[in-house]
Amino acid sequence: MLARSLARASPALRASVSTARNASTLVIADHDNSSLGAGTLHAVTAAMNIGGDVTVLVAGGGCGGVADEAASVAGVTKVLCADDGAYEKQNAENMTNLIKAAQEAGGYSHILAPSSNTSKNYIPRLGAVLDSAPISDVMEIIDEETFVNPMYAGNSLATVKLNDATKIMTVRTTAFEKAATEGGSAAVEAAPTAADAGKSTFVSEAVSTSDRPDLGAASIVVAGGRGLKSGDNFAMLDSLADKLGAAVGASRAAVDAGFCPNDMQVGQTGKVVAPDLYIAVGISGAIQHLAGMKDSKTIVCINKDEEAPIFQVSDYGLVDDLFTAVPDLESKI
Repeated sequence: MLARSLARASPALRASVSTARNASTLVIADHDNSSLGAGTLHAVTAAMNIGGDVTVLVAGGGCGGVADEAASVAGVTKVLCADDGAYEKQNAENMTNLIKAAQEAGGYSHILAPSSNTSKNYIPRLGAVLDSAPISDVMEIIDEETFVNPMYAGNSLATVKLNDATKIMTVRTTAFEKAATEGGSAAVEAAPTAADAGKSTFVSEAVSTSDRPDLGAASIVVAGGRGLKSGDNFAMLDSLADKLGAAVGASRAAVDAGFCPNDMQVGQTGKVVAPDLYIAVGISGAIQHLAGMKDSKTIVCINKDEEAPIFQVSDYGLVDDLFTAVPDLESKI
């Protein structure tokens, strides 16, 4: 029946069905060489929305356990594992060579990566070598060729149609649900080999440690802005966050003022978060900040300026002096 229906269909419709049948997506896994990052689960869901087979590429050093973890994710058809020291820190040049080799071997119609500082480094390079224009922060999959992503600090959404043979993109993880971590039974295979680019070498990293949840994955975030007046006053937020089991974030204004390090920044040029609860303290609500948190499930703001833009996106707003309101709030938790 399908064959007879297609025979009578227009050439455009036949081509569309053929594309859907042949869609196959390569998802680049986000991980720390010991466990699969949550961003990968969101990216797998995006890939499933495209349709067709979903292959996950796990590249790292000593990452065999991560590959096994990826194989159990629902919706994953196959896992490619590149366990080599050259990929331990996912240097952009080596990752580009590896993904190119995987693409040449697998002929994928789409290549996806969770949006992160790492993927934003290698995805543009990959686009150059594959002669394909990548798009970033995809928030919606309309069909195999059409996608929605934000522009102008999230004030506008663009609907983009990609005509390249290979569609390359990063996906905004907060826009897609997590794929189930159980139920999959994908085969794990060795990834195609690729030469070490020899153009960069990992030297060292300084990683901040905290007993609090990671800002990008926390279900509750307490964020402070310039209204806190000094870095010392962030201690109020630390105390509140500890009671709530929350992560602590900051606006760019607070970071630029030196109140806190830039790894706490939420916004267009910081981290994009969508927790169940976002508490904004002393944050006016510049569009760059709103772009990073307006998808939060519930937004609460505390600001003494009742005209502050943050109230326009908040579910609950308190017009009060934060130095009075925050201690009162904490005392009631």
